[in-house]
Amino acid sequence: MIKHIVMFKLADKNEKDIQELERMLLGLKEKVAILESLEVGINYAESERAMDLVLITTFKSKDALEAYRVHPDHQEVVARVKELCSETKVVDFEF
Repeated sequence: MIKHIVMFKLADKNEKDIQELERMLLGLKEKVAILESLEVGINYAESERAMDLVLITTFKSKDALEAYRVHPDHQEVVARVKELCSETKVVDFEF
């Protein structure tokens, strides 16, 4: 199994953009069948090191993660993330 974690820092942190990004990320559950699980968390702690949102997904294999990366619905979200976020960080690992 593969765990794929992405953290997002919005360029202009505001409730409207956070809600939009959360909705788009959660919407991937219904659109991308290869996802085994998907969680989205909104950070509540204020810190210089803090990111604003996190996406935690699981996949059966590295090939499944790669299929997700190129999936058109995922690419639509990626395009919006690039517009809204100043920074993203990712960790992929096997478990």
